[in-house]
Amino acid sequence: MEQVQREAMEYDVVIVGAGPAGLSAAIRLKQINPDLSVCLLEKGSEVGAHILSGAVIDPVALNELIPDWKEQGAPLNTPVVEDRFYMLGPSGALRIPNALMPPLMNNHGNYAVSLGNICRWLAQQAEALGVEIYPGFACSEVLYREDGSVKGVVAGVVGIGKDGKKKPDYQPGMELLGKYVLIAEGVRGSLAKEIIGKYKLSEGREPQKFGLGMKELWEVLPENHRQGQVTHTMGWPLGTRTGGGTFMYHLEDNLVSIGLVVHLNYQNPHLFPYMEFQRFKHHPLIEPVLRGGRRIAYGARAITEGGFQSVPKLYFPGGALIGCSAGFVNVPRIKGSHNAMKTGMMAAEAAAAALAAGRAGDELVDYETAYQNSWVYEDLKRVKNVKPMWSKLGLVGGLALGGLDMWMNQILGFGLGTWKHGKPDYATLKPADQARPISYPKPDGEISFDRLTNVAFSGTNHEEDQKVHLQLKNPEVPIGENLPIYDEPAQRYCPAGVYEVVREEGKPPRFQINHQNCVHCKTCDIKDPAQNINWAVPQGGEGPNYPNM
Repeated sequence: MEQVQREAMEYDVVIVGAGPAGLSAAIRLKQINPDLSVCLLEKGSEVGAHILSGAVIDPVALNELIPDWKEQGAPLNTPVVEDRFYMLGPSGALRIPNALMPPLMNNHGNYAVSLGNICRWLAQQAEALGVEIYPGFACSEVLYREDGSVKGVVAGVVGIGKDGKKKPDYQPGMELLGKYVLIAEGVRGSLAKEIIGKYKLSEGREPQKFGLGMKELWEVLPENHRQGQVTHTMGWPLGTRTGGGTFMYHLEDNLVSIGLVVHLNYQNPHLFPYMEFQRFKHHPLIEPVLRGGRRIAYGARAITEGGFQSVPKLYFPGGALIGCSAGFVNVPRIKGSHNAMKTGMMAAEAAAAALAAGRAGDELVDYETAYQNSWVYEDLKRVKNVKPMWSKLGLVGGLALGGLDMWMNQILGFGLGTWKHGKPDYATLKPADQARPISYPKPDGEISFDRLTNVAFSGTNHEEDQKVHLQLKNPEVPIGENLPIYDEPAQRYCPAGVYEVVREEGKPPRFQINHQNCVHCKTCDIKDPAQNINWAVPQGGEGPNYPNM
């Protein structure tokens, strides 16, 4: 193998990913010790470019990190003023009284926000403290010391063509070396996946579970706008056996964020999550809000949903997992940003203490201990059964028992034991001939849109001639196995139209990967039934460019 010569830069702490967790860790490190050298690497073209969330944020972690955030101009401009919960049917809606919902579901004191803009603001705070932030630097490789510990990452490799050969603009990238490396890549990051596997961090835990979240940002007519109103629905269009739900948040400036989350343990390979989202927008509860408005952005992202049972061991030799790289989303609340920020802060505190004591290289056991004694742990523990109960009992039974479990935790301090998740999401599909085909209405181009048209509103872009970042372990599997058994679900579960089964007269079907469409949601890496697709980072600065998402 060719030895690549790279320049190296050394830091006290290297952080991979400028989301809420990575930024909070960087800020906390510099708050503790301004002399620490901290490097933060982000694969998006700018901080916030790849951030996608609903989002209603609980400011509890931000209050701890930057207590005067209001005076500092943090973009939390829309306090929630009204919570609405509905059970939907195809043409009607039953509102669930707020009094029946466990108190933790109350959004009083929370804010409807653009999480991308919050990350952009956090980046300003980090840079003001001296954090070195490098956007457009994709981290493609983990570097290890001779003793097996993580010593850094390779970032910034560009100029390798589809054929694997170096092009004239080839750059070998740099080695960013840290006494500690914090992995904050978000859901199903490629480095986190390698590290979790290498160090067996998920051994003894339940398999991680995931959802696919799709979102559009709309500018609606002023008469349809209700700033601070938050709506969540369940039921139609997904039905009672497929887990998931929807959200509609009224932000400032006549903006509304609307989206659908589909749990990726669904069984029917004919399910087309993107088209379920488009169909949902025509519901009589929703369409009147959007009618006359305009969609201004679209995106999609996987969500970690395993929660309490699936959180892996958080530290490894040389570093730690923070935020959604480990999975701290509270599923019924549809919130994870507060937990991501707090885990970043706790890992930073553990790393700073180790460095101050001259214990660089020691495993960050104190981070794990801090987590187990934190409100993050309690936040996940009290909702730990909602997801597995829904998966096993369906919508009605699961929510009834899950609601009882949450109320018991609220009142008594304990619930109905700890339920298991069961199969990983890739193993849940039924063969196509044993599942009900689903017919979807054609998008009308005003409220609902075809997939490729919407992808254009994600701002995603990839150079054509580069090593394809969606890698097939065996190129024969899509047509040879997945097509005859599952009608190749990749052509439906991908929310960006990356995967196609091309049929031409007189020729056998062909599997095509349109990698330039990819919005970096990682669903393919999670849901492919053969686990044949590996999502790797493309060149830095590529992928979506989300505005105000």
